[in-house]
Amino acid sequence: MFLPQEVIRKKRDGQTLSAAEIRQFVAGITDDSVADSQIAALAMAVYFQGMELTENVELAMAMRDSGRCLRWDDLHLPGPVLDKHSTGGVGDVVSLMLGPLIAACGGFVPMISGRGLGHTGGTLDKLSAIPGYNPFPTPERLRQVVREVGVAIIGQTSDLAPADRRFYATRDITATVESIALITASILSKKLAAGLDVLVMDVKAGSGAFMPTMAQSIALAERIVHVGNGAGVRTRALITDMSQPLASTAGNSLETLEAVRYLRGEAANPRLHAVTMALCSEMLLASGLAKDMVDAGQRLQSALDSGRAAEIFGRMVSALGGPADLMEQPERHLAAAPVVRAVYAEHGGFVSAMDTRALGMAVCALGGGRRQASDQLDYRVGLSGFAELGAELMPDTPLLFIHAADAASADEAERRVREAIQLAPQAPAALPLVYQTIRQSEQEPSQ
Repeated sequence: MFLPQEVIRKKRDGQTLSAAEIRQFVAGITDDSVADSQIAALAMAVYFQGMELTENVELAMAMRDSGRCLRWDDLHLPGPVLDKHSTGGVGDVVSLMLGPLIAACGGFVPMISGRGLGHTGGTLDKLSAIPGYNPFPTPERLRQVVREVGVAIIGQTSDLAPADRRFYATRDITATVESIALITASILSKKLAAGLDVLVMDVKAGSGAFMPTMAQSIALAERIVHVGNGAGVRTRALITDMSQPLASTAGNSLETLEAVRYLRGEAANPRLHAVTMALCSEMLLASGLAKDMVDAGQRLQSALDSGRAAEIFGRMVSALGGPADLMEQPERHLAAAPVVRAVYAEHGGFVSAMDTRALGMAVCALGGGRRQASDQLDYRVGLSGFAELGAELMPDTPLLFIHAADAASADEAERRVREAIQLAPQAPAALPLVYQTIRQSEQEPSQ
């Protein structure tokens, strides 16, 4: 007889849960036979006691199996199924370029993305800024778009990993979100349900990262790599910098427009380009679509320079209900804010530090982000033209530009921006864009 309290007691006391116990508990989360209080108790026990790798693999797979799992084998796709996931940040618009770039190189990308919350922008919100774009197609339509276009960036539907949705909602109100074991199971349950061959994780580090320290970012990346591989998906991770916004913009329409211009070859923020290429290269290497990093880089640059990636993004948007001419006339479809204001440095100096999280919260204050899941967004608003760390500014040099719905919200954003960006007489030491790449070694056990 299954008793949830016995599973809780066992984990509370630091013992290892069996596969059967984990699966029974997850089944109870799914069918509501396990109470919210019991979910909260297990989450707190895991928060303090952690999980063995084998437990973590089993939890991720049990939550994957709590709903529908996508299958691609019957479509006989002529290439591997790949995806990447980011822990998020400010100006992290990588997915909008990465998906079509990978598709242009022979991969198939069913990317299940989320909406933003707090200071982190969500891929789904950026695409929702495109009029008509439907991020929740039917399963049949999703399969058709992936097969015919090569990429479909959509939202998580209610039948994919439903146990995770209830588990996360409970963790969110019981101060147990930060458990590395539970973060790992939450992320991987959804990615495993997408039927992937390869997953590459982008784990952020720095002032705009979800994980507060570099050590915790590394620990999360390592755990995801080991659990993902243990669950049967070739998984790798990059630790990348989020000590300043990744793109030149932050805000939904602004970032989507930046992605379109990047794909059209008009403008490429060097940091954004480098991180996008690093993640794409790792995906091509892990999937066998490239023989080495040099080959991967050449294939990706060719996909960009030839216009193939831009064409694929336009086809995806059109196939999912968006305008057919987005790539030709993006400004016509991506709404602009009525108030655009430059924020100037109050004195000369070098940009020495940024509170990137605070810059993300400035976007929220403008109406471009959520404080709670039910908030409605103003897709027009945001920030652009960030002065990068190490840049030397004069008093007449803009720190950035605010895009606002009205003067009052621009005033509030300006106050937040000035508090978030520090200037100093000397430039800070340059930070790497990619701190570390984590792959499962030959000696590493799969579980």
